[in-house]
Amino acid sequence: MPVPSSSKSPRQPQGPLSALSTAPEDAALMPPDRGPTTGLRGLLVRLGLYDRLARAARFSPARLAVIIFAAIIGAVAALLTLPISTASGHAASFVDSLFTATSAVCVTGLTTVDTATYWSTFGQAVIILGAAIGGLGVMTLASLLSFAVNRHVGLTQRMLAANENQSRLGDVAALLRAVIITALGAEAVLAIVLLPRFLTLGEPLPRALWHSVFMSLSIFNNAGFVIMPEGLAPYASDWWMGLPIVVGTFVGALGFPVVLDMVRRRRRPRQWTLHTKLTLATYSLLTAGSAITLTALEWANPRTLGPLPIGSKILNGLVMGVDSRSSGLSLVSTDHMREATWFLQDALMFIGGGSASTAGGIKVTTFAILLMAIVAEARGDEDIEIFGRRIAPQAVRLSVAVAFIGSCLVGLACLLLLEITGLSLDRVLFEVISAFATVGLSTGITPILPPSGKYVIIALMFVGRVGTMTAASALAMRERRRVIRMPEERPLIG
Repeated sequence: MPVPSSSKSPRQPQGPLSALSTAPEDAALMPPDRGPTTGLRGLLVRLGLYDRLARAARFSPARLAVIIFAAIIGAVAALLTLPISTASGHAASFVDSLFTATSAVCVTGLTTVDTATYWSTFGQAVIILGAAIGGLGVMTLASLLSFAVNRHVGLTQRMLAANENQSRLGDVAALLRAVIITALGAEAVLAIVLLPRFLTLGEPLPRALWHSVFMSLSIFNNAGFVIMPEGLAPYASDWWMGLPIVVGTFVGALGFPVVLDMVRRRRRPRQWTLHTKLTLATYSLLTAGSAITLTALEWANPRTLGPLPIGSKILNGLVMGVDSRSSGLSLVSTDHMREATWFLQDALMFIGGGSASTAGGIKVTTFAILLMAIVAEARGDEDIEIFGRRIAPQAVRLSVAVAFIGSCLVGLACLLLLEITGLSLDRVLFEVISAFATVGLSTGITPILPPSGKYVIIALMFVGRVGTMTAASALAMRERRRVIRMPEERPLIG
């Protein structure tokens, strides 16, 4: 007896995911429908890259994100090698161009040449544009490319983007819009605040406008680049310049998911996610504690805070409280600080800022989870609890992995630089952690490093920016459940 055919069409996805995908995920296994061959999509089709990128965006988004970052760095480096990019009109060396491009896209701020005097206005624009793009984040860039290539985001891509941004799967499209709107809005506010200050310093309007735009992008993206020829030293007592650095760096280092959650539930703070509460609490406590401690350590140092009035010391303490975590924008010379200050800054830089933010490091949530795990173990508690929630064991294991990988990278880079340069450990360790955590503070050794040492820092900045995020996402995606489990036994610890 023949089976009657159904007149119903296949069920289409409903709910928030329908805005991201127009077909079931199984359709990813079918040849993609190229549709109109115009715009970026048409260009990729004509170049024969569409199928390869489409497959990578669906099945290997973490690898694609690394490729995207490397491609952006390559493009910025190529532009910086042009004679038009330097103030002298002569082409910059390859190592200096690559170093500056990596530092910009990885929003670090370490430099081998002076940004204000060596590069032309065109070169400075390329640098800060690279920092603005890099500040958007690895997975965000991969998601944007996936939108352009596939017209929607696949399930794997949504999971990785949601993992980085701590967002529900259906909110990824809204999150991408929020990231761009938040970044542009914050940078515009900072530029509007800084413009009158540059005008009051006697700068003509075009120059003041350029300085304010450049510095606003550098501050919010925690890039650490300074465009003024005299640097930030003349503003050591300038609250008009220092306070925007503190506020802009703080907001940029919190992370886009935190900002988005706070804006959405601004009238219901109790409904903030655990990630938001944990990030705000940990970041705020570390900022306040580091500001007080660093100010105390440098209070009487005649080469930093010693000669300044009390009000200026407080301002610089606030700046040090945030710049040691992410931005690297310091009003006093880091090279002249005490070794005890360097050591504390090493720890602060390694911790870094919030997840999916413009900051680097292992992230404050990783540090908080590790600290809570130690406290729970000391108390004999089986569960790790905070803000009325229980931390999953998988989060603890992931935090341990991220911190251990970061420590190994720092140790290996220190070993290489000590062998290459023969410099003291305190300066090498400071520079290495600053590069890995994409901070940009320096004891002054970066410009004098040999080419091999510069390449070590380049690799460290790249891995520090994209490595921890992609490694965390990859580890999270590889979680597997086993039906058969081995007998449990505890080895001796300690």
